[in-house]
Amino acid sequence: MSTIDLNSDIGESFGAWSMGDDEAILDVVTSANIACGFHAGDPSHMRATAEGAARRGVSVGAHVAYRDLAGFGRRFVDATATELADDVLYQIGALEAMARAAGTRVTYVKPHGALYNTIVDHEVHARAVVDAVGAFGGGLSLLLLPGSLALRLAEQAGTEGVAEAFADRAYNPDGTLVSRREPGAVLHDPQIVAARMVRLATEGVLEAVDGTLIRPDARSICLHGDTAGAVALSRAVRSGLEAAGVQIASFT
Repeated sequence: MSTIDLNSDIGESFGAWSMGDDEAILDVVTSANIACGFHAGDPSHMRATAEGAARRGVSVGAHVAYRDLAGFGRRFVDATATELADDVLYQIGALEAMARAAGTRVTYVKPHGALYNTIVDHEVHARAVVDAVGAFGGGLSLLLLPGSLALRLAEQAGTEGVAEAFADRAYNPDGTLVSRREPGAVLHDPQIVAARMVRLATEGVLEAVDGTLIRPDARSICLHGDTAGAVALSRAVRSGLEAAGVQIASFT
């Protein structure tokens, strides 16, 4: 790849509760997945994060989730197709209002946590997310796991599907993420993570936990804003990519 996007899940502070260093992360990434209030975030943090992205020319994406504030969106919610589609549409609309006030707009959608993983193979919920994005209109893209059912359904519906890789996550041989419940699921060494992402961008491969080489065909790299040492890790990834001659630019 000669060009790749860097995205991060941010805007996840809520009321007096603070998470991550959004300002520092925004200096590194080209796309910002902003929490929309269902798993984290609130109106004021949504607007402030959108303003920070607008100042830097960073693309704004709606980081939509199951209605699970207490569980940080990491628990499956057995919603009907209509309920889930309406919840996703609601979240996109809320962030779009804040983005417009900040002088920018929502250009893509990235599901969060349990919703992201569920729509890899759950047809009802995958269709609900795709339907919600289509109902919103405006040519939004969907940022998803490579090989996921939702990615195929998006493309069938005429919605651009963009595949991503995770800088700080371990992979199973089938291309899925190692569960956070398993040891070693999250990677913390900036140099190791940076080297993995440089290899992805230049050779198109990632090494799974068993040594298998997988090809995720990713156009974006996710740098989690809530991982311990997230800022140092993100800076190391960007520096490594730039040193390898890879251009960093938003996919939108």
